[in-house]
Amino acid sequence: MAQAVKTKTSSRGKVSPARSEDQFAAVRTLFENRRAGYSLDAPFYTDPEVFAADMKGIFGQHWLFAASLAEIPEPGDYVTIDYGPYSLIILRTDEGVNALHNVCRHRGARVLTEPAGTTGNLVCGYHSWTYDAEGSLIHASSPGEINFDKACFSLKRAHSRVVAGLVFVCLAAEPPADFDEVSKIFEPYVAPHEIANAKVAFQQELIEEGNWKLVMENNRECYHCDGHPELACSLFPTWGLTEELVPPHLEDAWQRNVTAETALQERCNRYGLPYEVVEELDTRIAGIRISREPLDGAGESFSATGRRLSKKLLGDLRDFRLGRCSMHLQPNCWFHLLSDHVITFAAFPINEHQTLVRTTWLVADDAVEGVDYDLESLTYTWKQTNVQDKNFVEMCQQGAASPAYEPGPYMKSEYQVEAFINWYTQRMQEHLG
Repeated sequence: MAQAVKTKTSSRGKVSPARSEDQFAAVRTLFENRRAGYSLDAPFYTDPEVFAADMKGIFGQHWLFAASLAEIPEPGDYVTIDYGPYSLIILRTDEGVNALHNVCRHRGARVLTEPAGTTGNLVCGYHSWTYDAEGSLIHASSPGEINFDKACFSLKRAHSRVVAGLVFVCLAAEPPADFDEVSKIFEPYVAPHEIANAKVAFQQELIEEGNWKLVMENNRECYHCDGHPELACSLFPTWGLTEELVPPHLEDAWQRNVTAETALQERCNRYGLPYEVVEELDTRIAGIRISREPLDGAGESFSATGRRLSKKLLGDLRDFRLGRCSMHLQPNCWFHLLSDHVITFAAFPINEHQTLVRTTWLVADDAVEGVDYDLESLTYTWKQTNVQDKNFVEMCQQGAASPAYEPGPYMKSEYQVEAFINWYTQRMQEHLG
């Protein structure tokens, strides 16, 4: 078993200013010794040096889901996202979306301190240095006090992409190119829901006392779904199983699922909607899994009966019985797209033992709360599920911190967890060299 890398305790993703060759070698050895088919060694979940490496090798290199256009519907609207040591401003402009580092070029203060809002120019609250929507410095107080070229002090930019109403950002100088191919895979599934024309019904932020990888691992399997009684009303209890793995007591549920899937596919063919499973979680740099699957009961939405939760269909969809389009993208997001609403999930690491999970419910822009949907009913299933997942993640984080912890084997139904960890290991080994 690999040894923990001993460093000073970090907070808020702070990266140690100097890392010795021994520390670097220790991190690299952890990856080299990773045992396939087993959970990771404890330092992957607890060690600040590994977290610092994750921030550079994963969150500093790959495309991340930041927000949806529904969160920034008008020019001047913005959200800020923080992960590890980074903070970005995601700003809607007349031309599109800009991603700007939220670090003033004067003294480094946060330029925007609110999580969301609307602004004309971007004014730093410390000394009022002012930037336009492109990040160009247009005003510095006390002009003439010193001579400097304002053009040299624009806000630093990150790459941004908008695909089917979803905003992605990348900090790398040269972002991974295969995101173009992955975008072509998921855009036909997502675009019919017209996220750009939806509105935010509710947003929830949960800080989970767990490493970001535990958050993602928990999301990649339903082996634990007996712990989600509200969600179990909508998901078939055979989710994640193959026919040969179905136990006798679930054979009726399996057959019900098969019947519902056939009916869903007929509807998708009628409306020209893709439903096939595309699963390339660890076989490409921008790992993806997407499919459209039936829901149990009425098959319309995440309710106890499977009935719709909003009376308004999204986009130009023509049928409520479209199950759920489920998408996982490495490394920080997952989505559920239904006919009546969309739920986006984004995980933003805070430090080695805390992760912010942001969940956003979107409905049609003309849906009226209290008339077309009841907010508590709309959000009930996933509010409950998120809190339950938070507890599961925190249970694992506590276990990983124990001297008694050692990696355990994944079950067959947890193959997507193995794929996530395999993707993570590959990307980090490429980064560490």
